Amino acid sequence: MFYIGAHLSTAKGYAYMGEEALSISANTFQFFSRNPRGSKMKKLDEADIEKLMQIAEENNFGPLLAHAPYTLNPCSSTESIREFANIVLSEDLERLKYFKKTFYNFHPGSHTGLGVDAAIEIISAQLNMVLRKDQDTIVLLETMAGKGTEIGSNFEELARIIEGVQLKEKVGVCMDTCHVHEAGYDIVGDLAGVLDEFDKSIGLDKLYAIQLNDSKNQRGAKKDRHEVIGKRKIGLQAIERIINLEKLKDLPFYLETPQDLEGHKEEIKLLRSLRK
Repeated sequence: MFYIGAHLSTAKGYAYMGEEALSISANTFQFFSRNPRGSKMKKLDEADIEKLMQIAEENNFGPLLAHAPYTLNPCSSTESIREFANIVLSEDLERLKYFKKTFYNFHPGSHTGLGVDAAIEIISAQLNMVLRKDQDTIVLLETMAGKGTEIGSNFEELARIIEGVQLKEKVGVCMDTCHVHEAGYDIVGDLAGVLDEFDKSIGLDKLYAIQLNDSKNQRGAKKDRHEVIGKRKIGLQAIERIINLEKLKDLPFYLETPQDLEGHKEEIKLLRSLRK
């Protein structure tokens, strides 16, 4: 099954997102767990969530991907920011108990002066505080582009975070194609080699999802600039290889390209035509 979707807005409710996904021929989607630039969370509406779960089941949706807010920084040098991250992680995972087949994706954060080693220990410790044995949601660390003091722009750092987590079965990785390209990995010319490196560092069994984006910048730019599928430096041929590679093709793909709903519909149509 080719699970492909886009990032949708929660403004009109969860069930509405399910209908929007169907309108663009998507069979999954990504959404923010709360205000992406703040801390506010939508009021819990169990009936609305249940309607979405019914839509997802009736239409054989793949896993939905809840994305933590951009303000989350679990390894900040500022204690109050780390405390905020712990609260958000805990609240979001509690909310996601009402969903089924859902991933929770977050940016590992920026160490803002603490250093890589200290940041990795802090992120692992944060996860150990919020993960529960009885949770169904798998928490995903997102691969990052490497701007500033970001953690997670290389596979070794992600592997070290996971190594420090006690409930390893509850964590994994979401690979963002724009980010890994801008971090310096050659997914255009040597996709198989990049995945071999991922497998040696982390293990392909820990790769749960792909955020599928083109990149405005050359490989190694470390700037995190998403682009429409096939329009810039990754290119359509490389995207086609990614969605058809045996090691990746059964994973869910989520678009985060700078498009409106109609634009995403055209991208999904294009990607489905390239799927073998």
